[in-house]
This record gives sequence, structure tokens and C-alpha cells, in this order.
Amino acid sequence: MATETLLWLKSSYSGNGGSCVEWAPTHATATGTVPVRDSKVPQGPVLLVPAGAFASFVGAVRQGRFDAS
Repeated sequence: MATETLLWLKSSYSGNGGSCVEWAPTHATATGTVPVRDSKVPQGPVLLVPAGAFASFVGAVRQGRFDAS
């Protein structure tokens, strides 16, 4: 996949401490898979996640299901 042509957006949940995740929503709309990468390594590996699984993950994050206790 040619990742340099994708429009990457940084997650609003990413902190300023360097743990940033980016995703490419236009690719997700066109293909049904969501590209995800580490913003610190833009030429590094890209995970392709099925759109439904990504939506479930984001929903769980918003619900606080991954918050440390």
C-alpha cells in the first residue's frame, strides 16, 4: 500500500507524550479497512483493520473500557 498518498489524521486520544496513533479515514470509506500507524514512524508498518472492528475498538475507548484501574 502506498501510504504516502493517504490523508492521515492523528487520534484525539493521543497525548503529547509521543504515543500517537494515526488513521486514514478516506481509505476506510473506500475499502472497508482502516489503516493505522505510529505517527512517530510514518514510513514504518501499517496495520489494516476491518472497519467494523475499528469502530468497536473506538467505541470501547470512548466508554473507558481500557482505562487503567
